[in-house]
Amino acid sequence: MKKVIIFIAIMVLLAGGAFWFIADGSLNTLIKTKIEEVGKRVTEQPVTVKSVDVKLFKGAGTIKGLVLANPKQYKAKSLFSLNEATLDINLASLTTDVIIIDKIVIDSPEAVVEFTKTGTSNIQNILNTINKNLPKSTADKNLKQSITDKAEVIIKVKQFILADVALSVDLTELGNKVHKKTLADINLVNIGGDTGLPASQLGAELLKQALTSIWKQAKKEQEKQVKDKLKDKIKDKLGDLLNKIAG
Repeated sequence: MKKVIIFIAIMVLLAGGAFWFIADGSLNTLIKTKIEEVGKRVTEQPVTVKSVDVKLFKGAGTIKGLVLANPKQYKAKSLFSLNEATLDINLASLTTDVIIIDKIVIDSPEAVVEFTKTGTSNIQNILNTINKNLPKSTADKNLKQSITDKAEVIIKVKQFILADVALSVDLTELGNKVHKKTLADINLVNIGGDTGLPASQLGAELLKQALTSIWKQAKKEQEKQVKDKLKDKIKDKLGDLLNKIAG
């Protein structure tokens, strides 16, 4: 039974914490609720999940329809949403001190990055909030683990893939427009390092790294559009100058 409890804890790593197994047939509902509760605590924004399907003895799980709401001061309803996330768990590691997730794949997520007139963005706000709510040092992590769970599961992720991210970069507040593109797969490895992370911190770390990778791509797109707009202005001014000289 203890091993089953540990296994179930892994399935809620995106929720950010282990929980006690209640064998009343509502496991998937319990995981769904935990993801929403802890997701909101870490991001300080509503997090909703459509469904959870745990295949307990196959070392696999699926989370569908996860949505992270946009901060209220921005226009879009959601900042990040995913159709499906699948987990491939290393069953042999269940008997060791560190549980290993061989692969997590988030398929076709959508992200909306909105820039303000001052150059700040919604995704920066969320990342700042996550950083604020994460332990600041190894000592803090150890203290938090000892307080929150006397025997919390330690987990590391070998591979974390964001596949076909549909990115929208909203530059309308900067006098531009909304730019849309599909990103190349984002492939992150060794989340949690060699020693792993407590389950209560791994979910936040995964979200942080996912949003950080998306933010880097959004920032590149913003810089590209600003440069292109500047080039167009220079061309227009140069054309006007040449016309005056010719006149």
